[in-house]
Amino acid sequence: MLLTPAIVPQLQDATEPLGLLGDIEKAINDAFKPIQEAVAEVIFFQIPGWEDGPPFVILWLILGALVCTVYFGFIQVRGWKTAFEVVRGRYSSPDDPGEITHFQALASALSGTVGLGNIAGVAIAVTIGGPGATFWMIIAGLLGMATKFAECTLGVKYREINEDGTVSGGPFKYLLVAYGRVHGRVAVIMTGIYAVAILFFGVAGGNMFQANQTYVQVTEVTGDDNSFLASDGAALIFGLVLAALVALVIIGGISSIARVTDKLVPGMAVLYVGGCLTVLIVNASHIPAAMTGIFEGAFNPQGVTGGIVGVMIVGMQRAAFSNEAGLGSAAIAHSAVKTRRPVSEGFVALLEPFVDTVIICTMTALTIVVADTALYGQSRAQSAAGEEVTAGGVLLTSDAFESVVSWFPVVLAIAVALFAFSTLITWSYYGQKAWEFLFGRARISIIIYKMVFCTFTVLGCVLTLSEVVNFADSFLFICAFVNILGLYLLLPVIKAEMNEYLADRKSGHLLQYGLDDRDKDVPVHEL
Repeated sequence: MLLTPAIVPQLQDATEPLGLLGDIEKAINDAFKPIQEAVAEVIFFQIPGWEDGPPFVILWLILGALVCTVYFGFIQVRGWKTAFEVVRGRYSSPDDPGEITHFQALASALSGTVGLGNIAGVAIAVTIGGPGATFWMIIAGLLGMATKFAECTLGVKYREINEDGTVSGGPFKYLLVAYGRVHGRVAVIMTGIYAVAILFFGVAGGNMFQANQTYVQVTEVTGDDNSFLASDGAALIFGLVLAALVALVIIGGISSIARVTDKLVPGMAVLYVGGCLTVLIVNASHIPAAMTGIFEGAFNPQGVTGGIVGVMIVGMQRAAFSNEAGLGSAAIAHSAVKTRRPVSEGFVALLEPFVDTVIICTMTALTIVVADTALYGQSRAQSAAGEEVTAGGVLLTSDAFESVVSWFPVVLAIAVALFAFSTLITWSYYGQKAWEFLFGRARISIIIYKMVFCTFTVLGCVLTLSEVVNFADSFLFICAFVNILGLYLLLPVIKAEMNEYLADRKSGHLLQYGLDDRDKDVPVHEL
């Protein structure tokens, strides 16, 4: 879902507001620009002497994925069958503590990661890195499955079931345990930093950007400059309606969000993947050459700065930004699952990067590469010449769709709007959990948070505030440093949970409809 600072500005397609609103936006952007640049320079710093290298945070995320992959014995391969069994509810019981089913938890987490980055971000990746970036994107996605397994297992293990039945879990709980092994004060400070980053991105970054892009896509579908949404005041009205829809969903908490996402995510995925498959079927004769180009481009790229290292960096960076493996955000949604065995949700979570990156991101890349439109060729030439790529990522994907059926960009626009809305409502929940950690769970406090969140939804439609969005996007990657270090401190705990669960599964102790009697009376926090 996330977008690199280099990509975000190319996606801000909304008409800039005029008059007083334009002056306000300019003043805010001007004030934030030096702050945003300073923060981005620190968070996305590059290794000295490696001019074309990736930001260190990307290497940190990939290293975390490699460590988890090796430490858990390639669990993303060994745990495949178990993951599908758990999602289907084979080892679950309606009486298990929690708020949502395994499938709903997966759908909710996917709705937070599957977004505009899967469409626009991937398009930019295969433009800058060529078709070969697709290969490394898939590799990074597969590695990220192990990171998601680790962080979501911990998210459930250290969660708390509140008196009203709601769940408080995720990094806000397990980071306290991890850093508590160093010192109690360190635990509070590090978890507090994490919570501030999640809250700021949830309220300002993900919220405003997704609202803005929803407005843009709906406006384009309904006539662009001639649309009724392009008239004065239409953005404000659209924002109010969108905020009202968001409020209707988020007012019921994660249970309400899950009921929406478990229907919305499969639907929008089928819609988008179906559009991609149509492009691929029509251009079936070009698929063999495209596949050859992907594999050759991965190891012998042409016209890519940095050669094989350059294309590897582009692909892996896109995957890291897309599936958020290592940031810990998805563990917030997964922690609400109904289960007595924490690692069961770890198995479910490892499917998330596979769907997000290996399937959806790869479908986007294949669609663009196979369609091979004139615009894509022009953009590749601009990138190879070191020039700025003038076509935005959504336009590149839309052009590939249009090459098959003239009205297919409408399908893409609907998919983008759905992706944006689903991301928006899921990040409202992530932000709420951060708010609860910082300000408590009092009813009035939560009401204030939801009012603030919906206000920023409206602002996202009226004002672009690109520097604020860029700042929030950069700030979120502080979470990567805090979260992965916390995972390292608790790796033995995760492995013990995994080994016990797999042993119980092999011996038949995991019953068809839940746990055996010896586990039912064990407190959740001891499992």
